[in-house]
Amino acid sequence: MNTRMDRSRFNIGTYHLKPYARTEQHVKDLADCGIDFVCCAEYDKATLDLFEKHGVGAIVVGVVPGWWGGNGENTGTMHKVNPPEKYLKAAEKFVDHPAIWGIDIGDEPSALDFPYYGEVFGLTNTLFPKQFPYLNLYPNYASVSQNTEDETTCQLGTKTYDEHILRYCENVPADYLSYDFYVYCCYVRKAYENLISVADACRKTGRSIWIVLQVNSHVPEKWISENMLRFQAYSAMAFGVEVITWACYTAGWWHNQVLDDKGEKTEQYEKLKKINTEIKTLAPIYMEYRTTDTHFVGFGGTPGKEIEGSQTIKHIETLSTGFVRDLKPDDNLGLLVGEMVSRANDGSRALFIFAADDYKDVDHKKRTVSFKLTNANDSVSCFGLRGKKELLRDGDTFRIELESNEAAIITIR
Repeated sequence: MNTRMDRSRFNIGTYHLKPYARTEQHVKDLADCGIDFVCCAEYDKATLDLFEKHGVGAIVVGVVPGWWGGNGENTGTMHKVNPPEKYLKAAEKFVDHPAIWGIDIGDEPSALDFPYYGEVFGLTNTLFPKQFPYLNLYPNYASVSQNTEDETTCQLGTKTYDEHILRYCENVPADYLSYDFYVYCCYVRKAYENLISVADACRKTGRSIWIVLQVNSHVPEKWISENMLRFQAYSAMAFGVEVITWACYTAGWWHNQVLDDKGEKTEQYEKLKKINTEIKTLAPIYMEYRTTDTHFVGFGGTPGKEIEGSQTIKHIETLSTGFVRDLKPDDNLGLLVGEMVSRANDGSRALFIFAADDYKDVDHKKRTVSFKLTNANDSVSCFGLRGKKELLRDGDTFRIELESNEAAIITIR
């Protein structure tokens, strides 16, 4: 993929930086918050200059014709509304800037538009060789067509969400798949099912997973807590997500953004900065590995099952892999465990462990996670949200302490 984005590192983005938040101090604060890039950025040279100065990238909207799937009424018509000639004319007018990492080519299209999006993706790569095309997909709570094959007015354009993702992978030559999922907007019950669908498809096709999560609120009376931010980020990372984009930094949709409509920081700024700092503390170790499988360990009290969606998700009391055995939480509290292999193919393995028992942030608990090494000669280390984490040992049993919504990485070399 043509890009100025350093894909070897974990990247964190956000949606929207409105004109009232584009002073140099605002851009510096954005970078200090741990934001690497801004989606839906406008082509504003003064702001792009500030982005370049402070190391922030822009995924620019409005350069090429826009497209949004919306309620599905326009499904399958993108090739008529936005023919190739429009992209050619857009490229002729485009003036490059070092801060522009990507070109936004649309949002949440129907699968009926995926074949044409495959053409647009290739065309955009050719016309804008220093940028990558950015396309974001629906979550699995978009409406699914219940009508006949001849009646195409729906959002997904397919009978199932898995088919929607399959059609994307078949038609769009991207090396990533980005989608949005807002757990605390709809209180939907399919967050894990969505991660499974996307992770399975990406593992099969060699794509990386990008996800859009919420730092803002659907209703003004409720603010997203630190632990709600942790839940979203670390549950996604347990499935191998490599890019997280937070919605929204300034006004875009909903309420309680990171900055208010005067450009002043809300309470979300320090929360987001803290969680982004944690993510970037884990990121160097995390990005040494890629996730090959994700396990549901524990969940005896079923608090996490509410957001699974699928009734076929396999829960296990203990986890044994080729390099660890008998991994389990005490009290059977729920863990999401991402099984990882070294990207360098040096034989080392890792586990991303997330304490997933309290997604509503109402019943905070501590637990001990214990495990044994399959090969006693292996060396083991643990890394947490603040750096190297204490690993307790009693004979051949290792233990780490985790609080609800905390994550850690265990490496075995």
